[in-house]
Amino acid sequence: MLTAPVSADTLAEDQEDLHWHGASVLVTGATGFIGAHLVRRLGALGARVHAVSRTPGKKAGHGETWHVADVGDAEAVESLVGSVRPAVVFHLASEVAGARDPRLVRPMLESNLAGAVNLLTTVTARPGTRVVLAGSLEEPRPGEGEAAPSSPYAVAKWAASGYARMFHELWDVAVTILRIGMVYGPGQNDTTKLVPYVTLSLLRGEEPCLGSGTRLLDWVYVDDVVDAFLAAGRVPEAAGRSFDIGTGTRTSIRDTVELLGRIVGSPPRPRYGALSDRPLDSARIADIAPAAETLRWRPGVGLEEGLRRTVAWYAKHPETDGPHDI
Repeated sequence: MLTAPVSADTLAEDQEDLHWHGASVLVTGATGFIGAHLVRRLGALGARVHAVSRTPGKKAGHGETWHVADVGDAEAVESLVGSVRPAVVFHLASEVAGARDPRLVRPMLESNLAGAVNLLTTVTARPGTRVVLAGSLEEPRPGEGEAAPSSPYAVAKWAASGYARMFHELWDVAVTILRIGMVYGPGQNDTTKLVPYVTLSLLRGEEPCLGSGTRLLDWVYVDDVVDAFLAAGRVPEAAGRSFDIGTGTRTSIRDTVELLGRIVGSPPRPRYGALSDRPLDSARIADIAPAAETLRWRPGVGLEEGLRRTVAWYAKHPETDGPHDI
């Protein structure tokens, strides 16, 4: 009896299912935008997911076990990792704010650097534990010379990446850094971010207030980002490496907003120039060739399709005051 040939994509999906099934995985920042999507995907793959949040509360359930802990507390991190004994730690706990405000320096330092250092320090005593850190394309890249980080958020992420490289070189911690572009998609409850802000404004018939709209960005759909995290946690050759996670495509804020307007079909026009552009903003575009080569990862969702999915979700969830089942 002849059987149909099995495609490479099907084989890859089967291997992913087998890899994560029954694996103990720790996800920090599990109530955040990317973290919530990652928890759901890992649960669907059969992983034993331990999700971490700083505050208790009702959360969508996908078979995960919830832990209340602040990763900025070194003792709490040591206790958590000791009890869970994860094979992989996905560290997404973070405060994200692009404002150029000196009052953000200390909160960004405490939220985005201390937690990463606590986790890396703890896993040095647990050989074989893999760590995947959520970095940012806003970090200065090697080769950019003395370029200054553009914000308190960017410099904290940059410092965390530096510590990760040190832990790998000195103590052989199997850590991978994913420098993520501008993530968008269903379930992003922070309505100050560009895509949810503009989408909800247009759906409500309001005029979004924006800067000049000239900045070029690299938008990447949240499901593609989750795929990248899973690949980084699965591929042994990823240890000690940093990878850009985006599309490699430059799209201006203005073009993004105009595309959203066409998808929504809304007549209100954005008010460009109503806000000042932020200092040190620049085009931050991913080089995805290393991720394609080592992680065998490429983005699969184009911007227009991703925005259509996103608009459809917000049309069904106009009030984004808490976690939704995504």
